Amino acid sequence: MLKENYTQFVWNSISENWDHTAFTNYESVSYTYSEVGKIIYYLQKLFPRLGLKKGDKIALIGKNCAEWAIAYQAIVTYGAVVVPILPNFTPNDVQHIINHSDSVMLFANKPNYDVLDQDNMPKIKSVISLDDFSPLYTHNKHQAEHINKFKTLLSKPFPKEKLPKLIIPNTDLFAIIYTSGTTGFSKGVMLTHNNITGNMVYSRTYMPLIPGDHILSFLPLAHAYGCAIEFLYPFTSGCHVTFLGKMPTPQLLLKAFAEIRPRLILSVPLIIEKIFKKQIKPVLEQTKVKFLMKIPFMDSIILGKIKTKLTESFGGNFHEIVIGGAALNEELQEVLRKAGFAFTIGYGMTECGPLISYASWREARFNSAGRSVDQLEMRIDSPDPEHTVGEILVRGENVMKGYYKNEKATREILDRDGWLHTGDLGTMDSDGFLYIKGRSKSMILGASGQNIYPEEIEARINAFPLVQESIVVDRKEGLVALIYPDMEMVDAKKMKEQSIEAIMETYRKHLNREIPNYMQIARFQIVSTEFEKTPKRSIKRFLYS
Repeated sequence: MLKENYTQFVWNSISENWDHTAFTNYESVSYTYSEVGKIIYYLQKLFPRLGLKKGDKIALIGKNCAEWAIAYQAIVTYGAVVVPILPNFTPNDVQHIINHSDSVMLFANKPNYDVLDQDNMPKIKSVISLDDFSPLYTHNKHQAEHINKFKTLLSKPFPKEKLPKLIIPNTDLFAIIYTSGTTGFSKGVMLTHNNITGNMVYSRTYMPLIPGDHILSFLPLAHAYGCAIEFLYPFTSGCHVTFLGKMPTPQLLLKAFAEIRPRLILSVPLIIEKIFKKQIKPVLEQTKVKFLMKIPFMDSIILGKIKTKLTESFGGNFHEIVIGGAALNEELQEVLRKAGFAFTIGYGMTECGPLISYASWREARFNSAGRSVDQLEMRIDSPDPEHTVGEILVRGENVMKGYYKNEKATREILDRDGWLHTGDLGTMDSDGFLYIKGRSKSMILGASGQNIYPEEIEARINAFPLVQESIVVDRKEGLVALIYPDMEMVDAKKMKEQSIEAIMETYRKHLNREIPNYMQIARFQIVSTEFEKTPKRSIKRFLYS
């Protein structure tokens, strides 16, 4: 058990950064740390009047916004259990999560609540709007009166002496997180205050932020990665967090990066790869540039310009970009590393809240996801972990308590010795650097018994200019790559279907020259719509296998 404590981090941060800006809704309202403290204080005065006790479950659904973050902090520092729900879930799934989690209260943006059927959520006694903290539903008129009275108190002065100081033990339950996995509807991950504190302690040591640093939050807050590193950690460090609150298209993100100039950036490969393919790769493929890249010193000049252009694209003020969620194209990695671009690849999962492995960009190794975080042990279930792929196992402070009301699923992933079986496959070198090969459930067994990891092939395919995204599947004729083209490029160049097919066939032949025979792609199949994805933007593979 850790000696540090998450709620202590929160109270210290609010007190020490009292007059500084804590949260901003992009191009909208801002809240200082003192204003956040005041709302938390009055919410915690309201909770018992609504019949809420410590340990009760409180659900939270809505777009990324400051009000979402404030409600979250009020819940966990009161000693209740937060149940964050991704707003992309269907109404039926949302209602299932609320009921399964035994939630008795709900915070929601009005559009997210309006599509729900209150009669199908019998345990919910009150619903508060994240738009203006007004009552959306109450079990009786007295609850509505209490909520409306709470709203009037927010206009009154709030001295620092009133700031709550309740410390919630590390053993207590912090959150139940339901994620949408690529193999179907997921389970409720029970994270304790100790699990979250472990993530905070590690982040403070290895991803340092200081009060006043700017952070742009655009990953889903209801997902462990975005929540922990874009919200919880920066807030407890006195940072100014801006919530995008809109679909994070590359165009919008680049605009926001330029305006906010964040100090630490989290990303998924798609964003980096899109910028590279559209702005950098066409330059590198020019005959003149290819020639200059072979001349000593000239290659350094060109790579320096690439680094400058990419750095400016992300605001020019970050000390690192941490990439996770999927494999990053090897060609892109090579160019970024040669250019000295400050990026690294990390690895995690909700069951660890989420951090499992990381290394700073200065010590990161090619294709590696770093080393295990200090709070965890990590090993590969393989007789030769450095050369033979095996399942990644972890154990330690970050590992979840289990799945809520699902002992069978808990026993399947957590063994008697405390090892969490991640379901991911990888190798580990003698220095402890992890190399992820893919999901055990997506691995394809080749005709001669070889293990084929489709993610490795897809990362290569996605590097081709005309490819937006891809999935490699096993068919009767062999491996087939389903391809969704980059429709912006198709439309810009007014390309016809025959031209697209011809280019894709060229790509396939080029790819097969670069990979082993047992990984050869028999056919590229073009699809007309984007692949269906989970809210965290992972492709639902089970729909296409």
